[in-house]
Amino acid sequence: MSRRKTIALLTNIPEKTHGRHIGEGVFRQCEKYGYNVAVFASMTDFDFHFRNIAIGEMNIYQLVDFSKFDGILFDNVALTENSDGSLAESLCAKAAALKDLPAVCIGPSLAGLPSIENSNDEVLRTICRHVVEVHSCKKVCILTGFKGNHEAEERLRVFKDELLLHGIETPDEYAVYGDFWYTSGEKLAVDIAEGRITRPDAVIAASDHMALGVIEKLTKLGIRVPEDIIVAGFDTTEQGLLNRISVTSIESNFAECAADAVDSLVRRIEPDREIIPYRSDHNRLLHIGKSCGCHFDINATIEVINSMIYRTEHNYNSGNVYDSVDIGLLMENYVFERLTGSQTPLHCIENIFHTTYILAPYVKFSLCMRENWLDGDADSYIGFPDKMRLVLNRSGNDTSAFDNENSMEFDTADMLPGLFEDKGKPYAFYFSSVHFENNCFGYAVLQRELCDYSKFNIVYRNWLRYVCNALEMARAKHRFAELSIHDKMTGLYNRRGMTLRYEVLKKKASPADKLRVCVIDMDGLKFINDTFGHSEGDHGIIKVGEAAKAISRDDEICVRAGGDEFFIIGIGNYDDFDEAETIKHFNDVLETLTCADKKPYPILASIGFSLSEPGDTDDLERVLSEADANMYRYKQMRKRGMI
Repeated sequence: MSRRKTIALLTNIPEKTHGRHIGEGVFRQCEKYGYNVAVFASMTDFDFHFRNIAIGEMNIYQLVDFSKFDGILFDNVALTENSDGSLAESLCAKAAALKDLPAVCIGPSLAGLPSIENSNDEVLRTICRHVVEVHSCKKVCILTGFKGNHEAEERLRVFKDELLLHGIETPDEYAVYGDFWYTSGEKLAVDIAEGRITRPDAVIAASDHMALGVIEKLTKLGIRVPEDIIVAGFDTTEQGLLNRISVTSIESNFAECAADAVDSLVRRIEPDREIIPYRSDHNRLLHIGKSCGCHFDINATIEVINSMIYRTEHNYNSGNVYDSVDIGLLMENYVFERLTGSQTPLHCIENIFHTTYILAPYVKFSLCMRENWLDGDADSYIGFPDKMRLVLNRSGNDTSAFDNENSMEFDTADMLPGLFEDKGKPYAFYFSSVHFENNCFGYAVLQRELCDYSKFNIVYRNWLRYVCNALEMARAKHRFAELSIHDKMTGLYNRRGMTLRYEVLKKKASPADKLRVCVIDMDGLKFINDTFGHSEGDHGIIKVGEAAKAISRDDEICVRAGGDEFFIIGIGNYDDFDEAETIKHFNDVLETLTCADKKPYPILASIGFSLSEPGDTDDLERVLSEADANMYRYKQMRKRGMI
């Protein structure tokens, strides 16, 4: 199959307002050019206060093999937000080291890579003009972000310049630095109410969150919005549109910025390709709320409600069922209980398979796991092993039953089997970490149509959280089950495990099969314990157990029956069984395992066998007794020097 050009987009929390803008620009352009997009993103803030969870999420960036892609986009606005920037810097440096790899930063440039700065100049001027031209405000206070922050300084510069074009100067007291968050808006409101800042006609905030802080605090302090002070924001968040006093705001133009970044990549990937520019309608980006006194835009509010509403009795026969978020479907179908109620790891994977309907519409959902994800002694915190296993690969239109036989091993460097194959049209692939706290089990890949960029939302994020919790619970149940049937010291089956496994062997037996039992007993354990200590005795028991395991066939049960006694039990064809050769093999293995230890005592064991007649596989205790008697005779012969 031919290869389709694919670019990687590294961002953070794609469901946020900023992430949706970036997705709109990137995916719409890539759809024009026929490019796949592979999105690698954490689904929590980098400074999330549960640090282990943030680390687990951020591990997904370790998966990216930059050399496999035709181009890379770094959303450095998202990758540097709420962080020290070191992650973004290191990722950009990896890409920059590949000299011929086209890579572009959206926002600030890092590691010397070319960048496409945001094109919010005109949209910022649009909100400014609305305040001045429509509402005739003369005294305008500007609230921006952190002093020295690139975005904060740029937004302040544009606001001041547009006001100046209208003959309005911005005195120092009206150029206020904040933190892009509610808190700085609240502080400004207090300063205005208490007279430290002269009451303005309007406040223009460089983020909706700060605008909301201003509105709520002014209202509590008895200053009416918009009657006494008009407030406007930027970025048109859901919180702003749904507030009691909705915020007049304008969307960021990061969609156009992201689209320009794609075009920049295409020029390097295919220099002769015709570029099809993306252009925003700035009037469409302006959303009128109650905070300026205009008749507010009810349609925008309805759209937000439709994207966030909790439905319990939705019309699932309607044609637009997948056009909005349906968190109610996730909650009311008891998905969490179904997943966490899984009794075994395989049952858990099967339940994940059966609950992927929550993600519709999707093309394919894939779950890639570490081979040893169930091993509590092999927890993984950074990166991924060289090989991964694709344990689940379900298409959105797949109505077949779950089949575990379809799992496959693949090179982790490929990230997903078939990722770069031409499947007839371009797709988006969302890569997300699958982890519990900072222990990484693997990762998930959600494949969707490029036009469905807006449907990456809280339903998928929370469903995937349920999946992660269920996998951890399945691990815990598996560990408890393993401990109940295995001997902790040697890792071999204990007597309970022997009984369970023996029943499985009997069910698989054919009429011609024989039951073979080997009993092994360590020699001189009491002498070693009394002379050198019990830890040395334990060492000897472990070595005898290793030798017993080494001479066992894959279809046999190797058991630590208790103390220094071991069983090997098998049902099958033993026509070629040579007892003397097997005893020699055991002794040779035990000698090889212990000679390098240079212990001041020998580690020896006695061994005995018993073999039933064909078809007689039911009387285990009788055959064990015979093997035990033969072992005891071997031990006596060794004591007498006859062996």
